[in-house]
Amino acid sequence: MPIFNQSIRRKIVGIALGLIVLMLVTAILSMVMSSQVGVLLDELTNRYIPAYGDLARANIRSLERAVALRRMVMTKMQSPSDEEAYAARLREFEAADRKIEEEAERARTLINAIIDDTRTPSDNAALARIETRIETAVTELRRDMNEDHAKLLKQVDAKQAAEARNTLEHIDAIRDQFNQKIDLIRADMLKQVYASTSTVIGHQHQAIIVSGVVTLLAAVVGFAFALLVSSGITRPVRLLLAGTREVEAGHFDKPITVSTRDEIGELAAAFNRMIEQLRQNERIRETFGRYIDPKVVQGLIDRPEVAIDGQRRVMTIMFCDMSGFTSMSEGMTPRGLVKVMNHYFTVMSGPIRNNRGVIDKYIGDAIMSYWGPPFIEEAEQAELACHAAIDMADQVPALQQQLPDLLGIRAMPAPCDLRIGIATGEVLTGSIGSDLMMSFTVMGDAVNLASRLEAVNKAYGTRILISQTTADGVGSGLELREIDRLAVVGQSAPQAVFEVMGRAGALTGPQEILRTHYAEGLAAYRARRFDDARAAFNAALESVPADGPSLTMLGRIAQFEANPPTADWDGAWRMDSK
Repeated sequence: MPIFNQSIRRKIVGIALGLIVLMLVTAILSMVMSSQVGVLLDELTNRYIPAYGDLARANIRSLERAVALRRMVMTKMQSPSDEEAYAARLREFEAADRKIEEEAERARTLINAIIDDTRTPSDNAALARIETRIETAVTELRRDMNEDHAKLLKQVDAKQAAEARNTLEHIDAIRDQFNQKIDLIRADMLKQVYASTSTVIGHQHQAIIVSGVVTLLAAVVGFAFALLVSSGITRPVRLLLAGTREVEAGHFDKPITVSTRDEIGELAAAFNRMIEQLRQNERIRETFGRYIDPKVVQGLIDRPEVAIDGQRRVMTIMFCDMSGFTSMSEGMTPRGLVKVMNHYFTVMSGPIRNNRGVIDKYIGDAIMSYWGPPFIEEAEQAELACHAAIDMADQVPALQQQLPDLLGIRAMPAPCDLRIGIATGEVLTGSIGSDLMMSFTVMGDAVNLASRLEAVNKAYGTRILISQTTADGVGSGLELREIDRLAVVGQSAPQAVFEVMGRAGALTGPQEILRTHYAEGLAAYRARRFDDARAAFNAALESVPADGPSLTMLGRIAQFEANPPTADWDGAWRMDSK
């Protein structure tokens, strides 16, 4: 009907005019009462609570001063005495000593401000007593401490340890007395905080009741006016609401029927256009997510400035490569090779995703992935990356059985296995590329090191090698074995390299024996005791025959016996090829 196509705005204006008087009354009452509540709340948040916090910090400053005092004494008493360090510790102590009075003075200032404010009700007598007790406690502390501090400094300068210890004990007793006084003062101050909070709540409840009564009156009048227009607009509004819920649930295939030509009809038409655009965006997101990790896609959508500006972050990088890929691919058809690689990437990408990693790219038969902020916390990135590597290695036996079935052959032409390198360090994250095409990736020394460690597995006959920084981040959650100290291509300073043997507590008896003998052999090797090293590595091989690192070290010992290392040899091995 024409009346419903043209009257919505007029009826809304009529309702507004009918309610404007009640709204003004409600607003004025709310402003007056909210102003009073605001004053009370401001006093609570800006005076009562900070004053209580200053008293709490006074306790903390007292403990900090005690710690600084002990550090100063220990620095002075050590032999030889480091005067520069002692002077620094003395400055720290004096700074901590001043902060006690500063915190107490701030608390007194806030309490006096509460007392002086006539706009708010407060127990001024109780507050005045608290302020006086604070002043008395600090004065007594300063009076009792000055003499002991002077005595202690003289005893420290004279290095009279026993006398200094007795003085320290006396200072501690004075500090404990001060802390007890402050604790009692804080308890009384907390009662005042509670009393102020109760006052704020009471005024707030009163404001709510008054506002509720006036609002209820406005609701009754508004309901009478709403009956005049409800029949014409409720149905399209319900349809719009139902459509909104469908969109909220992720369903973009249910447009709204446009039944009117008024403002709501225009809104419904706009809503349908929005649904169509969202449907197209979702298709783009799904397609885009198959080429770039979904975490990165969502991150670029939510925070595009990160991709534009770039950031330096500490991240953990993993490179995973399939050993024997070249010889295996020579006998395959292109279709068979694509089928194998797609299955291989699917199997190996699962553990990375399950352990909250981000797949950066597939490079030939290699997978580059990373862990770190903002996708996960920095403290857990190294352990998650290593758990992903273990899970990937666990998939190898099943993968070796599945590949012949995928190709329709009895056995693979060449065995396949994994080589994984993991490194942690500062990298640059951002969009790298040209004006025509860019890729969100990570760059830095940690990326290069992870790539080199992946290749180093071939030299040592290992599967998973991690850097020193990654090993430090893992903690006790995994079983590690130090393999060697290496300077890979592109690095001048060597660092320790570790093999991930398994999760914590998962090693067998032979593996434990292997790790023990290998560590003995490595220590002897670095000390140039090559006979002892050979015996230890052979003992390791008795526990786990064909252990790659042990065989590698035995071969290296043979080389050194023929060509001994130079006198400045540091026990590290420097790689001359990638």
